[in-house]
Amino acid sequence: MLTLHHLNQSRSFRILWLLCELNALYGIPFKVIKHERTKSHLAPKELTDIHPMGKAPILVDETRGRTLAESGFIIEYLLRHYDKDGKLSPTDETWEDYAFWLHFSESSMMPPLVMRLIMSKVATKSPLLVRPIAKKIADKVESLVIQGNIAQSFGLLNAHLLDKDWIAGDFTGADVQAYFAVKALQSRGGLGRWDSLKAWLVRCENRSAYRQAVEQGGKIFE
Repeated sequence: MLTLHHLNQSRSFRILWLLCELNALYGIPFKVIKHERTKSHLAPKELTDIHPMGKAPILVDETRGRTLAESGFIIEYLLRHYDKDGKLSPTDETWEDYAFWLHFSESSMMPPLVMRLIMSKVATKSPLLVRPIAKKIADKVESLVIQGNIAQSFGLLNAHLLDKDWIAGDFTGADVQAYFAVKALQSRGGLGRWDSLKAWLVRCENRSAYRQAVEQGGKIFE
């Protein structure tokens, strides 16, 4: 049995979606234990009882006696051990695209989005007297660092998808991994003229396993 410890509106949606894909293909059973964020919008402390990192996703594979963290690693693990016919895995010809974008999603696309979120909280949660200064600092970081990095990384994926339906040949774990970052940016109105990304999001969300994941775990962004 595979058990996913799922946190609402978090990266663990990726793993829930992939588990739904594997279940649809091979009938692989899994269960989901849902956790709710604290009032500070953080992961609850009980997750540290399951894995020292205390962050979702956490996947428990009872068959192999493993407790796993980190989205990219869990995706690789599930494909290696449970994608029996390789239907969600890259081929030898598409492996380089798959590996690059799997890692690029977290190393280059997510950091500026996280930085934007942090700076926004700094600007809005600072003491009232220093809030105007904090906002000016946040705006400066946005213009000097965040906007350029977002344009560079998301623009690169948009260009990659100009003549492709999926990131690495057919639909793979790389699409699952990249989806979270692109959806996060779209939820804040940031896709602009990146039409390839918009069309790719529609294709992702039209998959039946994606819809099942939403039914079980809720939408990523409201």
